[in-house]
Amino acid sequence: MASIVFEGVEKRYPDGYAAIQNLDLTIEDGEFLVLVGPSGCGKSTALRMIAGLEEITGGRLMIGDVVANGLAPRDRDIAMVFQSYALYPHMTVAENIGFGLSVRGVDKAEIDRKVRDTARLLELDPYLSRKPGQLSGGQRQRVAMGRALVRAPKAFLMDEPLSNLDARLRGQMRAEIARLQKLSGITTVYVTHDQIEAMTMGDRVAVMRAGLLQQLDTPRALYDTPANLFVAGFIGTPAMNFLKASLEKGVNGLIAAAGGFSLPVPEGVLGQRPALIEHLGKDIVVGIRAEALTIADELHGSTGAVTGTIAFIEDFGATKLVHLDIGGAGKLEEIAAEADEVSLSGPRLRASIPATYPLRLGDVLNLAVDPLQMHFFDAQTENAIRD
Repeated sequence: MASIVFEGVEKRYPDGYAAIQNLDLTIEDGEFLVLVGPSGCGKSTALRMIAGLEEITGGRLMIGDVVANGLAPRDRDIAMVFQSYALYPHMTVAENIGFGLSVRGVDKAEIDRKVRDTARLLELDPYLSRKPGQLSGGQRQRVAMGRALVRAPKAFLMDEPLSNLDARLRGQMRAEIARLQKLSGITTVYVTHDQIEAMTMGDRVAVMRAGLLQQLDTPRALYDTPANLFVAGFIGTPAMNFLKASLEKGVNGLIAAAGGFSLPVPEGVLGQRPALIEHLGKDIVVGIRAEALTIADELHGSTGAVTGTIAFIEDFGATKLVHLDIGGAGKLEEIAAEADEVSLSGPRLRASIPATYPLRLGDVLNLAVDPLQMHFFDAQTENAIRD
């Protein structure tokens, strides 16, 4: 096992395109770190640089206490698990798992022992004599993991390994991979574009955008305290609502005024985000998660209600995701997950409502926002307004 450290690492191609820009990132020994972001953000390039499959054009990469920039892939003691599984169809499960050991000249008895130990851990014992074509997608993925695990490498690299599985199997394998990583204690770097995988699997998550690291933190911290608009919009399902507003003085204190309605900004919020006062009279962006909105009628006349017409309802069983048309009251924005820019999505607000509450299309609904759950961003820099 080993730590992996990026020190100002860059990847530039001959045409000048920068896939990775000045990446500083430390992956601790034994940590499960997820690299997440939209297509083209640089996450797979970073993974391939660890593996030695992509040349580093600037900075330094450390694997353990060794500078790995010039090391050949075979000398890095890294095991990769690919999206395609890359199993040999003519070999049995046992032969596939033990293949890496056999090419290294490991004794046959030792290979058999390690293969059986690994198969037991992955619950593949009954399938050791089968060929990959006789296995389900989830079983083939476990064989691919077994081939990496049996070597006991310094680190695992996983490049979107679950993207070929259906939704049910992906859920099962997320838990399985996380369990195996904890049992093995091997440093693991996992690449995905799926923020649900990132939030449920990683000890920490590195959010990438256009070759730049946006934020590195625990899943909970990313959700609760996103560093900027991009992270706030990318992390969380459904995506955070964004309202363009201006911070103004109201009758009873500060308000975030957005078109035809205003949201109170009480002293408690200013205590948590003292830098907000510096934005008085300026444009800001207010972020509101769907669960921070509550039906105003149940709050007995709470101020700061947002009124809209129900345009669409998604029923998730325990909750309903209600899409409210708020007309010209304010412009909402949504981060486009597959793009680098913030794009207007129209005057819609998404709210998570208990499934038992009676709702119909066309109903007018009053919602109140919990001020302590609001997020504030500088309209120019897109960075979070905090201290």
